[in-house]
Amino acid sequence: MTTSAPAGYEAEQRRDDLSAYARYLAAMDASMRQKVALTAAHLLCEGRVADMGMGSGQGSAALAQLYPRLQVIGVDIDPTVIELARSAHRHPNLGFQLGDIATAVFPPGSLDGIFDSSVLHHVTSYGGYRHENAADALAAQVEQLSPGGVLVVRDFVDPGPEPVLLDVPADDGDGGPDPRSASTAALLERFAGEFRSLSPEPGFPLARVEPGSSGALPAPRPGWRRYRLAHKHAVEFVLRKDYRADWEAEVKEEYTYFSQAQFEALFARLGLRVLSSTPLRNPWIVRNRFAGRFELRDAAGARLPYPPTNYLIVGEKVKAGQGVAFRLRPAEGPPQFLRIEHHRDRATGRVFDLAARPHPTLDIVPFFFAGETAYVLARTSYPRPIAHACREETPPLDGSGPADYLAEPLAVVQSEFPVGHTVERALERAAGVRPAAIQRMIPGTTYYPSPGGILEEVRSMLVEVEPTFVNAPSDNVSGFGTSGRIRAIEARQLLRAAQVGGLPDARLELNVYDLLARFGLPFGPWIGDDIALPEGRADPPGAGAGGGDGAVAVVAPTSLGALRERPSRRRFSRVDASASAGFLEVRRARFEELAEGGAVVAARELEYVVPRPLGALTVSTALLARSPSGEVLLGVDDHDLPAAQSFSGNSELLVAPAWRLPRGARTLADAEAFVRARLRVEYGIEAGEAVELGGAYRPSAGLTPELVQPLAFVVTAVAAGAPVAAAGAPAAAAPHAAASPHAEPAPDPARPLHWVPLTALVAGREHLPDGHLRVIALRAAHALGAATSPPLPR
Repeated sequence: MTTSAPAGYEAEQRRDDLSAYARYLAAMDASMRQKVALTAAHLLCEGRVADMGMGSGQGSAALAQLYPRLQVIGVDIDPTVIELARSAHRHPNLGFQLGDIATAVFPPGSLDGIFDSSVLHHVTSYGGYRHENAADALAAQVEQLSPGGVLVVRDFVDPGPEPVLLDVPADDGDGGPDPRSASTAALLERFAGEFRSLSPEPGFPLARVEPGSSGALPAPRPGWRRYRLAHKHAVEFVLRKDYRADWEAEVKEEYTYFSQAQFEALFARLGLRVLSSTPLRNPWIVRNRFAGRFELRDAAGARLPYPPTNYLIVGEKVKAGQGVAFRLRPAEGPPQFLRIEHHRDRATGRVFDLAARPHPTLDIVPFFFAGETAYVLARTSYPRPIAHACREETPPLDGSGPADYLAEPLAVVQSEFPVGHTVERALERAAGVRPAAIQRMIPGTTYYPSPGGILEEVRSMLVEVEPTFVNAPSDNVSGFGTSGRIRAIEARQLLRAAQVGGLPDARLELNVYDLLARFGLPFGPWIGDDIALPEGRADPPGAGAGGGDGAVAVVAPTSLGALRERPSRRRFSRVDASASAGFLEVRRARFEELAEGGAVVAARELEYVVPRPLGALTVSTALLARSPSGEVLLGVDDHDLPAAQSFSGNSELLVAPAWRLPRGARTLADAEAFVRARLRVEYGIEAGEAVELGGAYRPSAGLTPELVQPLAFVVTAVAAGAPVAAAGAPAAAAPHAAASPHAEPAPDPARPLHWVPLTALVAGREHLPDGHLRVIALRAAHALGAATSPPLPR
């Protein structure tokens, strides 16, 4: 389906949606902001969307206000709630309907989106705690979706029945039965007797572990008690322990009913293609209700991560017989598509492996404006099964499940045709955009997605087209049962998705940032975790600046212009494979696309590259400090990599400090500890609290299963004696792991960092070829409200 913007629409929406989004998000609490963002990230800009169990209707109203091309219908079983919502929220694209969300409320195939936010556990809790009630409700809702429509479920997730140890305070209240004054330990003991209070047999087994009976385990903190119980019951308690005013109502409900694997399997059985399956951790809840309030350990005493505060799963309805998931099988032939090159650093003797594909690709990003709002045409639900590889070896740090279908730009192989002809042909074939509808082409971003191990340069073309709201199947270029759909998506919607883990493809995100910055359009409110960056200390800049008390280090800035003028370097020579230790490995596998019943609908053998000794997970870092004048600075390493020399002729490359994680790092806490140690040893840096800088991203989903988690650190001190780079000074020759994870890092001498103004990096982003550096610079600037570039003419 393709439609043009209706008459009058552009004038009516000229500025309203931009100001409305900022105004409404500012007024919402963190939970509602996340709800709106997660909903918008996976819905079209137009169509009919049902907000099931909408409660007060605030979320439904916010969606309607922010997206005037959506027809939003809030649904609730309570007629009083419906009438109150109708009185409180009046918008032309908003309605409310009485209905039971567990049954058919709308005709079959009549909805483009359905959203269930923390409502399905009511269906199970007030239905005899029968978990299959949730499955029945979702089956009824899927019937109401049209093909291509999406079902978004945000609820809680069952961690399983395994026994765990839970330490809680016994001295933060009294030992009485009143939940409003009881200590956490007393409340837990009460909860063990009344959980699922509507059941004939409420409660669950709870055993107090006496001091000294835990063997070699560390004793609980003074004033705390330790209990043994099922993991599920521990999570049920910590999720509600602070809701004491309505305790009697809270204990009636069972929050968790399906595990993540059960959710994913159910979606596949219902004919839904999983687009996202992600545990969510509300940063405010983690900081204020989890940290320092309890400790969770497995039966052997190992610390467990804080449980998710919510869980999100998104599924796209497909026609019967179409693929919904992938599985891997052994390949029949050896690798023959990808090649491995080997380059020796003449200064250190170290040999780098680089994986390369034979043909360059071009990302095409069509866009248009409706009023002041930018839209892009993107390929959604495109099969990328390589992302599925290595999950068993190195699962994602955030616990996210397989999302084998991604949103990404239109990518074409650059052939013998000129770029302009290539773009015209691709747009007409893939999106139905005629050459006459193209208004102009703007050369876009150029960067190296993961230059430490991948010999790949990504180029893009921004293409302004006539306004056209597209929702149509793409031509089949994937070799699988689908090549996704071409859809018009509001540009900032994609950035919001990236901030909460709903957009794993880094290429699309970087192009959207580039598009908005080029035209001087705001990035929109940041809805990821906040970065608490203090104003700074009065210490003099340089080595040893900052330190202690959670303050930020003050260091001397280096201008991006000075770094660009540094002398060029060429440090690498190509060598034979016999000189390599074989860090990179090319694998070949047969990827089978499965329909809802498990039948194979398509299969292809694909090649991908992985590091032999390490995992598929990378952490990139945004190291934040301040200048003496208070300007926000980002730590940048002036490194040398063979990928840069292969494309530009010179080896110098500004990079973000980044490391491949060892296989033993399975949680964000493991990754943070590893990175802190590397920062201290390699850079002489002490850092404050780590903040997830948006969701994890895939730098090159068609070539490697690598998944990158960006973390922001406020630098609290630069150790006395640690080198601070001067403008134009070359990097030290010592081996280094940043952006080049070819081995377990050795304890090298501390390396210098350049501290560059963050606003300068955003304005000069075309001079940042390292993909990791560009992602973290743009996200950090977005999170901290840094200015964008002067606009191009509209």
